[in-house]
Amino acid sequence: MPELWSAPPGEGWSAVIDPRTATAAELDAADPLAHLRDEFDLPDGVYLVGNSLGALPRAARDTVGVEFDRWAALGVEGHFTGRLGWKNYHELVTDQLAALVGADATEVVAMNGLTVNLHLLLVSFYRPTPQRHKVLIEGHAFPSDHFAAESQIRQRGFDPATSLVTLDPRPGEETLRRDDILDTIADLGDELAVVLLPGVQYYTGQVMPMADIVAAGHAVGATVGFDLAHAIGNIELNLSEWGVDFAAWCTYKYLNSGPGGVAGAYVHQRHVSDQDLPKLLGWWGTNPSTRFAMATEFEPIPTVESWQLSNAPVLPLAVLRASLDLFDRAGGMSALRAKSERQIRYLDRRLAETLHGRVENISPQAMEERGCQFALRVVAGKGRDVFRALEEARVLCDWREPDVIRVAPVPLYNSFTDIDCFVQTLDEVVA
Repeated sequence: MPELWSAPPGEGWSAVIDPRTATAAELDAADPLAHLRDEFDLPDGVYLVGNSLGALPRAARDTVGVEFDRWAALGVEGHFTGRLGWKNYHELVTDQLAALVGADATEVVAMNGLTVNLHLLLVSFYRPTPQRHKVLIEGHAFPSDHFAAESQIRQRGFDPATSLVTLDPRPGEETLRRDDILDTIADLGDELAVVLLPGVQYYTGQVMPMADIVAAGHAVGATVGFDLAHAIGNIELNLSEWGVDFAAWCTYKYLNSGPGGVAGAYVHQRHVSDQDLPKLLGWWGTNPSTRFAMATEFEPIPTVESWQLSNAPVLPLAVLRASLDLFDRAGGMSALRAKSERQIRYLDRRLAETLHGRVENISPQAMEERGCQFALRVVAGKGRDVFRALEEARVLCDWREPDVIRVAPVPLYNSFTDIDCFVQTLDEVVA
């Protein structure tokens, strides 16, 4: 049985409330963030799929409605009128996003979609030479990351067969070992151009040792970037302190911005003003004070905003604003992580008590390697049938080929009672 408790009490929690022994009702009653659940509209049943699509913040109806009203009343003048003027609307979320990734506001921007941002950043940070041309990704990378890396390699005249290197777990293991990652980086040495790994692996939920990866990559002269789609809003991040060169993320999972919501990008301050970096240029990346003079000489904004191509999608950003305000009300990621660790340990305990030997959790066990997602495998097989039965019972998880049910208790809106309902239902359908 895995270790059930190692975390300190955490802000707002009593040390007496221990997920090793407390009931779901006791944990919910002691939860200082329980009231935030009422700020979301959740589907009927038990919703444990925030790792795929976050729930709807109720306030989003108001924040989006305001923009409809402004559009109706102001038309094109809405771009330039008042605090909510659309020309600078993306700036309304910059400070909050920067806080979530551990960065300065000058290093963060909301723009585009995740894969678009990866491509834009790889244009700048993948600069292959005949000697240094290799890109390191994981063997089970999310397909968009693999496609982005492969296509960038081809665009530069190199062959993915020799320039794309993949990391895989050891035979019989599910997750990557820290030492194997670092040893691979060291072995690639001066052939390695870019390390592109997830902050949290989408399939197993493994949290990568990001600070160590950055140090190892820089030691051999490579740049290091992360796909934070499953990390932002899930774990605490310190991109600036770790020295991460670049990162990109979506916002429709743990940040609850809605399907296809606007994405984000980060570039470390040491690169922001580097005019030697190659970059794809767009109108919205040039000096805003002269932008509407319609000149064709590019004057880069002295922040990561110079990577912008077009004006921001205001309606998706309005949804994101509503969600980010709830992160502020929660007290930020430290408070959310304190609750998440209790939910992780409580689900560990309930699975061990109820489904030991019948359901396997292939996510890591060490807390520093875990986010809120569990990757569960039905030992006897027929996992897809179990998943469908959970859906029919309105216990909503998600399925990833070939055989994993992903379950993510999200601390912003999931309760310990949700976890109990999931385990009870899983017990019934596995039986």
